[in-house]
Amino acid sequence: MQDSIDMRAASDAVWAKSVEVRSVFIARTYLHLLGAIFAFVGIEVALFSSGAAAGITQWLLQLPGGWLMVLGGFLVVGWLASRVAHTAESIATQYAALAAYVIAEAIIFVPILYIANTRFPGVTSTAAAATIVAFGGLTAIALVSRRDFSFFRVVLMWGGLGALIAIVAGLIFGFTLGPMFSVLMILLAGAAILYDTSNILLHYPEDRYVGAALELFASIALMFWYMIRLLISLRD
Repeated sequence: MQDSIDMRAASDAVWAKSVEVRSVFIARTYLHLLGAIFAFVGIEVALFSSGAAAGITQWLLQLPGGWLMVLGGFLVVGWLASRVAHTAESIATQYAALAAYVIAEAIIFVPILYIANTRFPGVTSTAAAATIVAFGGLTAIALVSRRDFSFFRVVLMWGGLGALIAIVAGLIFGFTLGPMFSVLMILLAGAAILYDTSNILLHYPEDRYVGAALELFASIALMFWYMIRLLISLRD
């Protein structure tokens, strides 16, 4: 969900390369994405099995406006991750950014996962399944159509800014963001997946596969978060 920048000359984009180069790039990108997801799940399992999740949740939600601060932190961390994904050329920097983002997201997700698991059994698994299906469908659309979805850039920019303003306003004036906000954010995450996938395929150079995985992981995390939030609000 980050503005496109001039990655390199168009001729250096992976889509201008041979079929073999494109295949290797796509395979590396999605293997790193899968690795990031497994790492995220592993961290969450460790936090919950050790009992640390309860302490993190209590600490975060005891802060003034804690829940809205978590929502805002989630968006800001996602923006920073996307920024790094677009700008980092060093493989080492890309790996460091991906690792840092996965760890940060694992911590930020603790409160919503803790609430879902303790008060709304089945919500987490349902949200995960819905996110996987949505991501798979949107990825297939981008891969098969090979369409450039860069026109979503403006939507993502203003949508993300509007969401952040709504969260800050809720924090200041003390109102909650209802189910419709979650629905809009899920739609925004879907647009981000289409945008990210086409941007990665059409504009990323072949050595940016770790950054590409980071970009996709950020969009999946956004969708998963608001899938959970929507299901909780519907069952609350």
